[in-house]
Amino acid sequence: MPEGHTIHRLATRHRELFAGHPVAVSSPQGRFASGAALLDGRVLHDTEAYGKHLLHHYEGDRTLHVHLGLYGKFTEGEPPLPEPVGQIRMRVAGPGHWLDLRGPTACEVLDPPAVDALRARLGADPLRDDAEPDRAYRKIRSSTKPLFALLLDQSIVAGCGLIYANEVLFRAGLSPLTPGTATGRELWTALWDDLRALMKEGVARGRIDTVHTRHTPEAMRRAPRVDRHGGEVYVYRRTGQPCLVCGTPVAIGPLAGRNLYWCPTCQEPRR
Repeated sequence: MPEGHTIHRLATRHRELFAGHPVAVSSPQGRFASGAALLDGRVLHDTEAYGKHLLHHYEGDRTLHVHLGLYGKFTEGEPPLPEPVGQIRMRVAGPGHWLDLRGPTACEVLDPPAVDALRARLGADPLRDDAEPDRAYRKIRSSTKPLFALLLDQSIVAGCGLIYANEVLFRAGLSPLTPGTATGRELWTALWDDLRALMKEGVARGRIDTVHTRHTPEAMRRAPRVDRHGGEVYVYRRTGQPCLVCGTPVAIGPLAGRNLYWCPTCQEPRR
């Protein structure tokens, strides 16, 4: 599932392509036909991302809400419009560009109260300037759940996914099993600041890179990482490979229904 930095990149891209123009909205597949009819011909005022949720704001207080989930993806191009191929849930066509959406978990039109309700159920998004990390901290501090699970809880930290959760805990030298109740404010501030910096870099680069300069392939004279997710990381999907810091084999285990990766030495539980 795309993490928050990808959705913020999409919001920026769609704003550049369509904002300020009336657009044609359709549903070649038919499943979004009624929603498309509500948006068709309207001016797209602005776009934004909130965690893993993409919002297109149209004239008339109508908002398109998209959550890509595991299988959703956008494709785009310039005119002429191609013949629809496959299950295209939604097509947006502007003066100089078109956009197709396939396989999303959510594709719906919301009114202002529904948009407010969506925002209310989401936690602090590290990529938004209006984020409230103190609100996230209060939830974390009151929970005995492991930090790894809390970082993945979108009602606490919106936009943080599996890769960022694994990597930010490694960078902090924290066992992913550390309970939220053991997280002091200074530690949380450091975690939040690092997560925010990493995700901002992800927006800029279009990929997730988490290793410090001294641990890059060039610095360590090692082969670049080969993985469909791209980017250089410390522990994510590096099971059994040596830790880039201490050489201990990276471990894997299930937690909160997801794969947890960690270095047993660098992230030894604190006593």
